Amino acid sequence: MSKGLVRIRLSRFGRTNQPVYNIVVTNARIGRDQKPIEVIGTYNPIAPPLKPWEDSSVKPSKHIELDFDRAKYWLSVGAQPSDTVTRLLKKAEIWF
Repeated sequence: MSKGLVRIRLSRFGRTNQPVYNIVVTNARIGRDQKPIEVIGTYNPIAPPLKPWEDSSVKPSKHIELDFDRAKYWLSVGAQPSDTVTRLLKKAEIWF
């Protein structure tokens, strides 16, 4: 694959109004939900609700799982992250 044609982006799965995303490495020219080259993580944008005994001053966090080594590899060989994935990588301190 030539440089610039590989993207790191989100692929949606999950139920209606309850999205969950795979963080995938894919060819930039294929559709969002087509078979990716590699799945390197998951992202759940819906934070779980607070339990009655939990402190309400603490904001619940969204769940991100990422294979750091594979993400660094794909970035090193020229894969371009989407805008949303760029924000997730900045939070994980992989992308500056």
